[in-house]
Amino acid sequence: MTGPDIPEAATPDPDLGVLRPRLPSPLREVVDERFARHGVRLLLKRDDLIHPELIGNKWRKLAPNLRAAAGRTVLTFGGAYSNHLRATAAAGRLLGLPTVGVVRGQELADRPLNPSLARCAADGMRLHFIDRSTYRRKSEPETLAALLRSTACEDAYVIPEGGSNALAVRGCTALGEELGEHADVVALACGTGGTLAGLAGGLPPGGRALGIPVLRGGFLSAGIRALQEEAFGGPRGDWSLDDRFHFGGYARTPPELDAFADDFEQRHDLPVERLYVAKSLYGLVTLAAEGAFTRGTTVAAVITGRP
Repeated sequence: MTGPDIPEAATPDPDLGVLRPRLPSPLREVVDERFARHGVRLLLKRDDLIHPELIGNKWRKLAPNLRAAAGRTVLTFGGAYSNHLRATAAAGRLLGLPTVGVVRGQELADRPLNPSLARCAADGMRLHFIDRSTYRRKSEPETLAALLRSTACEDAYVIPEGGSNALAVRGCTALGEELGEHADVVALACGTGGTLAGLAGGLPPGGRALGIPVLRGGFLSAGIRALQEEAFGGPRGDWSLDDRFHFGGYARTPPELDAFADDFEQRHDLPVERLYVAKSLYGLVTLAAEGAFTRGTTVAAVITGRP
């Protein structure tokens, strides 16, 4: 019933090539004195340019799941401003797949849709709002079964919140493979940790993946280990997390972070997404100043989204 339990080869593949993804995504070196003065090269891995609507890691995580769905209704989960919901809805419209979004917050059902959810609805996603207590239990078999019945989606293909499951993790190994010969350290912002789990698995020996969590709590390490166990049967690759740059938690963008992002945009002609990308770039600048990278290191920052 749920997505991760269905083998990739068990169902026919829809033609995702019709979406014309830009792969491998562009890799651009930028000169930034905050890195150069420490003898560090900075590369920007422009995953935000893979597809105009299935941006960055959303493409890498969704593509294998969309193949496994094999034309069935896709049901997934997210908050009121979820980029994952928006990407899934867009994929459904582009591929002709029915989509259902289970949204955290029953109170939102009686309010006008915000721009993010309105975009999902315009793309044909059927929205189903549930209370926050039920949402926290959504992965429990009984709760999930009840949700599928209440949405008349008993046969749906289920993708977890954030899109992170074994198929998604294996899909993200390509990111590590694309960067393996070019960078010593690959850094990106993390929400659920699925992209980092796959990236680390795709890097060659000697490559290192660095995750910058955007949520507070220090819980992500266990989740990444569990995802790698599910995807690869055990740990894979050299990865670590630096929990210092969440700026108070998800969707928290204080003036200091906005000022940093504005400055980075002007320096490098790059639109900087605030909730994820700005935090990872801020973290890298701080780490360079702290001497965390030895001279001669090449660091690649994965640009996973756009404003």
